[in-house]
Amino acid sequence: MRNFILFIRRFFNLILFLGLEIVCVILISRTNTLQGNDIISSANTVAGIIYQKQSDLVYYFGLRKMNDSLLNENAQLRKKIDLMHSVDTLKDSVVHVKLKEEDTTKHIVKYADYMYMTARVINNSTNASDNYITINRGSKDGVGKGFAVISGTGIVGRVEHVSARFASVLSVLSAKQRVSAKLKNGTNGFVIWDEKGPDILTMIDVSKDVNVKKGDSIFTNNFSLYFPPDILIGTVIKIEEEKKKGMLIISLLSSTNFHNLQYVYVVDNKMALEKKQLEDSTSKK
Repeated sequence: MRNFILFIRRFFNLILFLGLEIVCVILISRTNTLQGNDIISSANTVAGIIYQKQSDLVYYFGLRKMNDSLLNENAQLRKKIDLMHSVDTLKDSVVHVKLKEEDTTKHIVKYADYMYMTARVINNSTNASDNYITINRGSKDGVGKGFAVISGTGIVGRVEHVSARFASVLSVLSAKQRVSAKLKNGTNGFVIWDEKGPDILTMIDVSKDVNVKKGDSIFTNNFSLYFPPDILIGTVIKIEEEKKKGMLIISLLSSTNFHNLQYVYVVDNKMALEKKQLEDSTSKK
């Protein structure tokens, strides 16, 4: 208490001066004079700047939550789109000879069931022969080996190793990866990586008679066990002819930016295992 009194006595003149200044400012601002209007205007400007900074700060710290919300919404939209593309309507017709009538029964045949979950990239390599990406999803989240991984712009790779909370994804930037692909005219082939750079992929097994030009888009096709169809892989930047085989070698600019990969979607085809087991049993015969 004694120190407080000494402080007041020491700075009494300054405190009195500041107090009177504040009172004068308040009195002037409450009048309709030019000075009062200027003070109110300046105060509003300062308050507006403070509120704007506060809003920017809240927005910045809310970006992660907002981004997660958008990713989850996109995952649901992708699920709905794939649901439309992964079913066929087939007709079974029976002709009654005597009545010359035809009974037609429609069947909805489903050949894929994709489930999406969002994940964040926590490690990424682009300069090895076989590049891997680590994501913050694991077996506890339902992730399993072989699950496809895509980004908002294109394909990324497939899950190779899984722990409880993390998963290691073999990137398409790997000599071990071959992705079933198609041109916009429906011609099929395979996309591989031959280490020309993290932005360059190569499409092979395409006949030289196929009409393809620079700028054409390459997508995944229906043959893949893991990747959903019509996921963008890249765009054509160079076309060469392999004369010995009579095939084209098509260089692609990858649609996925592996240098700045932050968020991905992990895709599980619930019907992939059944299809794989059938195809494996057929190939053994």
